[in-house]
Amino acid sequence: MITILCVGKIKENYLKDMIDDYRKRINKYHKIEIIELKDSNIKDEGDLILKHIDNYKGYIISMDIEGINLNSVSLSKKIESTLMNYANIMFIIGGSNGVDKRVKEKANYHLSFGNNTFPHGVFRALLLEQIYRSFKIINNETYHK
Repeated sequence: MITILCVGKIKENYLKDMIDDYRKRINKYHKIEIIELKDSNIKDEGDLILKHIDNYKGYIISMDIEGINLNSVSLSKKIESTLMNYANIMFIIGGSNGVDKRVKEKANYHLSFGNNTFPHGVFRALLLEQIYRSFKIINNETYHK
């Protein structure tokens, strides 16, 4: 199972549609769920995230501007190798102030999509698109260029 644990709700219908489309596409390859948590201050968000990951039996990837920046092929290799060793992967997307340091300490890996700042909904859609692209690459299917 791949879980996207994220802070905040998506309000824009066009982003909801895009996110739902990629979620459905990914489901053809691997089960995926999206869990939305209430946005607040970074400490309270951290507390909510920690409740979900304290007993989590899987590989945790925090989305972090200071993390490792992988291209699409490298990300697909990371996902493929992780799924060989873990049944579950959780991607954590923090709120507007990022991910609480307590959460970062529990993560197995810190992934960055560069130094740019993205709106929350756009970033969630971007992460899902990259996960979908990864599965297309892993399965040697046309999509990735």
